[in-house]
Amino acid sequence: MKILNRKQNIILSNFSKNSNTTQIRLRLYIPPCYQHQPVISQLISKYSLVVNITRASLGKNTDYRGCFDIQIRGEISQISSGLSYLESLNLKIVGKPNVDGDSWFC
Repeated sequence: MKILNRKQNIILSNFSKNSNTTQIRLRLYIPPCYQHQPVISQLISKYSLVVNITRASLGKNTDYRGCFDIQIRGEISQISSGLSYLESLNLKIVGKPNVDGDSWFC
């Protein structure tokens, strides 16, 4: 495993030993000002990442703050660029070191 982003303490795990493909697991907190913006869609289209939303909470029951648990898969450079994009939006990002196993809820 390798730490990709010390600020967020986001840890990469090897997805395939024969390639540069890696995956990380994150929890994103989306403030109301971004709820009508294609934040996650941009990770896919602009940074060519594979994004799997494993859990989401959005709407009136969350005080209009969204929370997404996502898995991101791609090359290290793609993931790094995608994280820089998310950080530029000043989103709260929490890394999860274990991509397999325990449950993680918003």
